[in-house]
Amino acid sequence: MKSKVVVITGASSGIGEACAKLLAEKGHKIVMCARREERLKEIASSIREKGGEAIYLKADVTDILQMEEVAQAALTEFGRIDVWVNNAGLMPVSEIIKDKVDEWDRMVDVNIKGVLYGTHACLKIMREQKEGHIINMGSVAGHVSNPGSAVYSATKFAVRALSDALRKEEAQAKSGVRITLIAPGAIDTELLSTITDPDALQSTGSFYASTAIPALDVAKCVDFAIDMPPEACVDEVILRPTLQVH
Repeated sequence: MKSKVVVITGASSGIGEACAKLLAEKGHKIVMCARREERLKEIASSIREKGGEAIYLKADVTDILQMEEVAQAALTEFGRIDVWVNNAGLMPVSEIIKDKVDEWDRMVDVNIKGVLYGTHACLKIMREQKEGHIINMGSVAGHVSNPGSAVYSATKFAVRALSDALRKEEAQAKSGVRITLIAPGAIDTELLSTITDPDALQSTGSFYASTAIPALDVAKCVDFAIDMPPEACVDEVILRPTLQVH
């Protein structure tokens, strides 16, 4: 397997951190971005101590110029971008009646615009290379919505629709750019820390405590997708804990 340059957003914890560490172990060159610079520094140091290659930038996925800067940093350091993982996301679930408008706006900005801005930053580069792979982190909530998950599910349904249309566009253009949607269920990450509604936190926290699986399991799906030969594309992976019903 050839070494690839992999950009990961939201890389300071959870699925992003797990992807960075696993893919570095596999010999890939890692470019990490997130808002927590100290965490990125620690993860990059950990990767380098094990002989891997990693750089990081403090960046917010809701700022399109900062996403362009991340792409440029990858080009400057490694000369290309093979894989871009749009991983950053928030999950402050609550019922609509709670009127948590600021949280709705933030979810739309991070979960939808963040994916669009990341895609914008790398797609033309990949087309010029005539190859590349964009991986969007969706959710089981992008297939099934439940009370309290309306806005979060709406953002993940949007990521699913965006990914499907983009895949068709790139296939039609014969660009060599592959698109994969990873849709995890309950994963042990920091997503619960974004929930401010006490009722939602109690119910979701209880479900995750009894069901959630490690972020490494999602990272293994990402590794599987990017390891496929260039003529084959894993369009979508739905990964649920064995105990998860919906």
